[in-house]
This record gives sequence, C-alpha cells and structure tokens, in this order.
Amino acid sequence: MDTLSLLPEVFVLGGAIVALLAGSFLPRNRQVATRWIAIWALMASVVAAAAGMMQPSTTIFEASFAVDIGSGFGRIIIALATIFVIVLGIEELSGTRRESETYALLLLAALGAMLLSGANDLLILVTGYLLTSIPLYALIGMSRSPHAAEAAMKTYLLGALLGIMMMLGVTVLFGVGGGTSYRQLGPALLGAPAAAVAVGVVAVLGGLMFKAGGVPGHFWIPDATQAAGTAVAAFLTTIPKVGALIAAYRLLDIIPASIDWPLLVGLLAAASMTLGNLAAFWQDDVRRLLGWSTVSQVGYLLLPVAVAGRSDLALPSLLLYLAGYAATNLTAFAVVAALPTRRAITDYRGAASSHPWLAGALVVSLLGLVGTPPTIVFVGKLTTLAAAWDGGLVWLVVIAVINSVASLFYYLRWLAPMFFHTPALSYPTATLSPVAAAARARRRWAAHSAITGAVFVLVLGVVAGGILSIAGSPLVH
Repeated sequence: MDTLSLLPEVFVLGGAIVALLAGSFLPRNRQVATRWIAIWALMASVVAAAAGMMQPSTTIFEASFAVDIGSGFGRIIIALATIFVIVLGIEELSGTRRESETYALLLLAALGAMLLSGANDLLILVTGYLLTSIPLYALIGMSRSPHAAEAAMKTYLLGALLGIMMMLGVTVLFGVGGGTSYRQLGPALLGAPAAAVAVGVVAVLGGLMFKAGGVPGHFWIPDATQAAGTAVAAFLTTIPKVGALIAAYRLLDIIPASIDWPLLVGLLAAASMTLGNLAAFWQDDVRRLLGWSTVSQVGYLLLPVAVAGRSDLALPSLLLYLAGYAATNLTAFAVVAALPTRRAITDYRGAASSHPWLAGALVVSLLGLVGTPPTIVFVGKLTTLAAAWDGGLVWLVVIAVINSVASLFYYLRWLAPMFFHTPALSYPTATLSPVAAAARARRRWAAHSAITGAVFVLVLGVVAGGILSIAGSPLVH
C-alpha cells in the first residue's frame, strides 16, 4: 500500500527512464516519441495524485513521506506545470541534439520537487533537494553558450554551498532531536536548546530558499532565466518553488514556538519582495525582468509560511497562490517563447497590433502577477495577506501591499510599448531565410499555450473559492 501511495512519483520516474532509453535508440527526426512519453507519464501522475487526494491523509514508509492535501496539491501543480513547459517548448526543443535528455531531466527535477512537497523526514528533504537541483544544473547549461555556462556554474556553486548548509542544519536538528522524522522531532525539539534548534532551522531554510529562489539564495535566478532556453527558464522559475515552499511550511509546522521563526521568515519575505521589485525596475531584458519578478513573488508566497500553524488560512492560501502563480508565470513565459526575436522591452513595441491574442495573454499574466482581479493571483494574494494579518504579522502585510503597488511600475514598462502604433522591429517573411521563416512558423505551440494559460488564469480566479475549500485540510505528520 505504501508503494501504491507513491504512484504519482513512480509514473514520473518511469517516464524519465523510458524517455531517456528511447531517446538513445531513436533517430533525431523521431525524438517526438520521447516528448509524448514524458507527457503521458505526467498525465498519469496527475490522475494518480487526484485519486490519492480522495483517500484519507496518511504517512507512509515509517512516516517519512506524507500523503495529504499539501503533497496532493504539490503533485498536481508540478505535473501540470511540467506538461505546460514541455508544450510551450515544442518549437524550441524539437529536433535538437539533446531533446530526449531534456525531457528526462525535466521529469527528474519535477520528481525532486514532488518529494520536497511530501517530505516528512529530514533525510527525504535532502534527497528531494538534490534530485531537484542536479538536473537543473544540466538544463541551464544545455544551450552551451558562454552566458549559459556562467549561469550554470553560478547555480551549481550557490546550490552546493546552500546544500551543504542544509545538511549541516539537518545534522544539528538530528543531534538535538534524536531523529529525522517530523513525527519524532516535533515533541523532541520542545525540550532542546533553543540556540541549537535556531541554527538548524536557519540552515535548512537557507537551502530551501535556494530552491524557492528567495533571499538569500536568489542570486542565480536572473542569470539562469536570461541565459537558459525559454522552456527551461519557465521551469526553473516555477516548479522548484512549489516543492520548496510546501516543504518549508511542513517543516516549520513542527518547530516549537520558543524559536521566533515567524520573524525570520517574515524578514526573508520582506527582503525577497523588496529586492526583487527594486532590481526589476530597471531591467530591459524581458527574461531577466521575469527572473527578478519571481524573486519578488517568493516574498509574497512566504507570507503564509511565516504563520504556519498560527492561522487557519495559511495552508489554503499558500496552495491556492502556488497554483495561481504557476499558471500565471508560465503564461508570461509562453508569450516570450512565442515571440523569440523580442528580447528587450522595446522590442514589444506595436505587438498589440501584430499579435493581439498574445498581447492579451501578456496583459492577463503580468497584471495577474500584480494581483489584479479577476485573476487567480488576486485571490491568492488577498488570502495570504489575510493569513499574515490573522497570524499577527501586520507589519509584513503593510510591506507586501506597498511592494504589490510598486511592482505595477515595471510590469507597465513592459506592457505600455505594445500599444504603440509603430512597431520597433518588423520581420517580413519574404526577407527571411528558409530556416528563420520555419522558426517563425513554429511559434504556434507556444502561442496556443500562452492563450490557453491566460484563459486558465481567469477561470481559476472564478473557481478560487472551491479550491480554498478543498485545500482546507490540515497536514499530517
């Protein structure tokens, strides 16, 4: 029964292995089979995760992994978001030398994020961290450009440093708690030295902030987002965050109140949203802007984490916001993928007249990231603010509101040029080489993904109340 409870993860692991093996024997012009293997494996994982959510919450494998509302939402969001990434990257990845390897690495990184979302043991937490991190290093450097090599090296060095810090924190918590299972640590840490528990918690949170892309582990995000392929950039700014933030919530839920960890998480949230917004103000490269935007979004997502166990709204608001953020952020990247020649904000001049549907999708996604109704992020941000207020962090709510208003500036910097009548650049098909003309024609999948994502963002905003009611169950340890 324990193995059956891990069926979503088994499907993803099996899909990664089969895609990698199939890609080793198929010719390059038939690598499309590996894409469908990956998509079907992820779809099977979604079905298995949804079926698992209908069963009572429980822990498996000696309480090392939790099968509850947190892991259920995490599995579904991660699998659906990875499918979206693969579809928006069809034009970019099709026929490349590393197509099957890319799909396998995406699935393995998604598997690591799933493990993070259900980790109920410090050792499983470390395993999920490593399984999410190592494929990302390869994915970022896959484009083999000098900037990609620099970004991959920066990501690796920072990931290794904060990974060692996380393992140090795990060692300290194991030493003072006498075990690694959260079920055992919860009661044991009540009588442990407060200073030692604080050191352990800070170190583990440092590693999770690297995966989430928040301060102080955020330095790699803008460089990797700018240098990696569009599909990889969409993946690394979305999927690891889901697993890391659910994992942080689950861990802090068992940390005793004698440690003032809400203040620590509140400071990390304030620093992430403020630094991300300030850095995004002056970005001209749209990918780099989205990279800094994700750093600021982590700050808002940390609000319910800061009041874990102190507000009934904390967990539902976190899960709702994660679902909304994933859909909204991926929609923005789908627009970027659909218009690959437009790298700077000024390149979007006149895009509303030449690509009205894509312009509409970008308006929905960027205003959605601000938290404009009726998008799903509006409801997510509103409920996270309510949870933080209910948990007593009024000062953090004020900072979050100020940052939300400030973020409107750099999103409008991107949106405003689209509605100018004179386009900055034109690319008539007649003047393009056959390869370039084919590349333009193959934007179709990314464009359809962007429009579908924008519709999904609005639909999720309408049904947000139902999602909140489903996500109201407590975590199990």
